[in-house]
Order: sequence, then C-alpha cells, then structure tokens
Amino acid sequence: MTKDFLEEIKEYNTRKSVPDADRTALLVIDMQRYFRAVASRVLDNVNSLIDACRANSIPVIFTRHGHKDTAADGGMLAEWWGDLPSYGSPEWNLLDGLHVKDGDAVIDKDRYSAFMNTDLNERIQRAGVKNLIITGVLTNCCCETTARDAFMRDYRVFFVSDATAAENDDLHCSSLKNLAYAFAYVVSADELCRQLAGGVRTVD
Repeated sequence: MTKDFLEEIKEYNTRKSVPDADRTALLVIDMQRYFRAVASRVLDNVNSLIDACRANSIPVIFTRHGHKDTAADGGMLAEWWGDLPSYGSPEWNLLDGLHVKDGDAVIDKDRYSAFMNTDLNERIQRAGVKNLIITGVLTNCCCETTARDAFMRDYRVFFVSDATAAENDDLHCSSLKNLAYAFAYVVSADELCRQLAGGVRTVD
C-alpha cells in the first residue's frame, strides 16, 4: 500500500499510546490462501511486525477462518456471503510466505470476531496481555469486529493501518476512521516496530 491512510484519518486519530512489550500480543487475522488477493498486499508489513514481536518476546497468535459444515456452522455468514472458506481445504491454510512457525498458536474461528466461540480471551488473559496489536484481513470485517470486541473487553487496541487490508481503499479507510474515533490507536507498521525496538513501556 502506498496511500497514506494515517493522513486521511488524522481528524479522528487523535489519541496516542504505545504498547508495553511485557503485556502485548500480536494477532494476525486470517492471512490465508483464501484471502490471498487482499492479504498479499500487506504480507511484508505483517511479517515485519511478526519478526519485531518475536525479537521482543511478544506472543504471536494467528487465526484461520473456516467452516466444517456451513449448514450447521455458517449462520448469517453463509446467508450473507454464500461462499466461505472450507475447514481443512488448501485455501484454508495460512498464506505462503507468512512467517508462521511450527508450534505457533493458531486459533480456528467461524465468525468475524476472533473472540467468538474460541479460547482467545482465555489465552491472552493467562499471558497477562493488556495490549493487542491487530493485523491481517479483512480490515472492515474480521479485523474491525475483533478490534471492537477487544476494546469492549478492556484491551488497549493497536490497529495497524498498513498491515491490514480490505477489498478496496474506501472500505479500508472508512473502517480506520471508525476505529480511530472510538476503539483503537491506529498506527503504521514502521512506527510500531520502532516503538517495540525501543522497549517503550506504558503504565495503566
């Protein structure tokens, strides 16, 4: 992405904070082959954040969206979209080139929010997480819904403007505006990597 979305949303993106590395987790949402047309546009930035978090001992959690039987687990998503990623299919797998390692935490989900019907909240609570960095796709669907859900659970949310992507710039930017206004600190991948490398700490 070359567009400066932070400039476009600056009217709403007025709150500032920095993540405390000791209480932060990185969430990489649905960077799957099924979404490759969109996900590939932000793959490099997502990988940069994965690497930066690993270097600072910050947990990295991946999600995969998939349905075993849409008649049973598709719900409104099946009615709305029709075509959905099929659990266990080649397209359901994480994107080639994504910096995922054997043994990494991967959470399977079947709704927009990574918190719904999963153990994500329990995992990050056990790890003492207070700050959640959100990357992945789609900005305006799974990423935004997860960010809103996290905010309502009292997590400090850092939403990465150039490590998330939507079908088009209009949807992406509209989502960033909503998030900056009421739910998340919207930041760039470079800015966040610098903050993490600097060992910045924040106090609740």
